[in-house]
Amino acid sequence: MFNKIFLIVALIGVPLSVLGKTLHWPQTIMFAVYCITIIALAGFMGRATESLAIVSGPRIGGLLNATFGNAVELIISIFALQAGLIEVVLASLTGSVLGNLLLVGGLSFFVGGLKYKRQSFNVYDARHNSALLIFAVVVAFVIPEIFSMKMDAGKTYQLSIGISIIMIIMYLAALLFKLVTHRGVYQHKSDEVAHEEEPEWSKGKALLILAIATIAVAYVSEALVHTFETVAKSFGWSELFIGVIIVAIVGNAAEHASAIIMAYKNKVNIAVEIAVGSTLQIAMFVAPVLVLLSMFFAQRMPLVFTIPELVSMITAVFLTIAISNDGDTNWFEGGTLLAAYVIMGIGFYLL
Repeated sequence: MFNKIFLIVALIGVPLSVLGKTLHWPQTIMFAVYCITIIALAGFMGRATESLAIVSGPRIGGLLNATFGNAVELIISIFALQAGLIEVVLASLTGSVLGNLLLVGGLSFFVGGLKYKRQSFNVYDARHNSALLIFAVVVAFVIPEIFSMKMDAGKTYQLSIGISIIMIIMYLAALLFKLVTHRGVYQHKSDEVAHEEEPEWSKGKALLILAIATIAVAYVSEALVHTFETVAKSFGWSELFIGVIIVAIVGNAAEHASAIIMAYKNKVNIAVEIAVGSTLQIAMFVAPVLVLLSMFFAQRMPLVFTIPELVSMITAVFLTIAISNDGDTNWFEGGTLLAAYVIMGIGFYLL
């Protein structure tokens, strides 16, 4: 059902996006059209990536998921970076961390918990990811903020470049550790059982759809970025709120839906991997890549967040660790994560 809806929305949304941009339709209307279209296209990118992962095997599949898991978010952020919307880009990174850990994790645990009284997942995986989350958010994001108080803008950006390079290396090392050198240690028992899973699409079809969807997302994302200023004035939203809430939800909508569906099917290991794995991709790969790419644009982006952003991300990390470190979850724990997300959302709206 959802596949048909995504198809209809994409087939209508892409032409409407082109037509509306050409004819200069009201930007508030086009903002909604662009967001809905990107969500539909992201759904196709997710399905194509899943098909390729099944065909290519778990190792390459993990690399594919790491590469395309946050492709929409990366594309939107690049165009925002090009437009000089540094605050929106940083806010969208914050929103992705909060959205994945609190909103996606919370909804997954809550929905799954309504059907099953107790759901279990790989505790070793959870602890491994916990250490990486602390490294990415508490160490790599806090250091530039603290040191920037005693540095000028140039040195702060140099520090951000150094940290970004280290983060990318550590992210690739984490993939190598988990998927190659210590693959058996972090392999779920359910994964050890040999089973044949048929991909939805063939390899050729999946690659073609992925290429077309990525090009379409790039076009629509570029148009979406140019509506931010008008929408902010029309609705009284700050750039911070647009980045933390709107861009983050739109950019990660397909992953959100997938995680919730997996938890409802009692595949909570996959749901946790989507929520936490996507957060690690954003913090350790997407954010550093954007810092490095900003060297080629008019405005450079240091890895420096506002205090509310930093405190919110650190809180989300430690709350998620406290809830997930025992390897069990239920609807109440999911509700706790959701409550934290709503509280932070209200705070960012009022800023």
